[in-house]
Amino acid sequence: MIEVRQATREDIDVLVPLFEAYRQFYRQASVPALARRFLLDRIGGSESVIILAFQDDAAIGFTQLYPSFSSVAMARIFILNDLFVAPQARGQGAGLALLDASVEYARSVGALRLALSTELTNTVAQQLYERHGWKRDTTFCVYQLPCERSSTG
Repeated sequence: MIEVRQATREDIDVLVPLFEAYRQFYRQASVPALARRFLLDRIGGSESVIILAFQDDAAIGFTQLYPSFSSVAMARIFILNDLFVAPQARGQGAGLALLDASVEYARSVGALRLALSTELTNTVAQQLYERHGWKRDTTFCVYQLPCERSSTG
């Protein structure tokens, strides 16, 4: 059985390895100390909501929601920025449990919507999203402009 709950600072030791595995999935070098600091800053500053999935008391996945706003709708929205399930735990419902918990959280605080993006090649995740009611945006184009960053980020 998959259990989900909001992460706290006390969960940092089980969260960091999952977060680092997620980053490595996106071809980033492992930097556990920086990941730990990043996550503690997000949790400590109430800058994100992290939801953990557990199976048999082992952390097997997480999702991270960042608050934002829609100026047009004058309402709160959330960006589901990260969703990761450990490879050995995939196909058992953890991804869906994390999505459902994210929706439940967003609704509980009166958010208008959730938004997410994933790599075009991540078709497994896209299938999960679409099977459960998420719609691919066909109205807006997304643009990005890289800003200068340090070599660690």
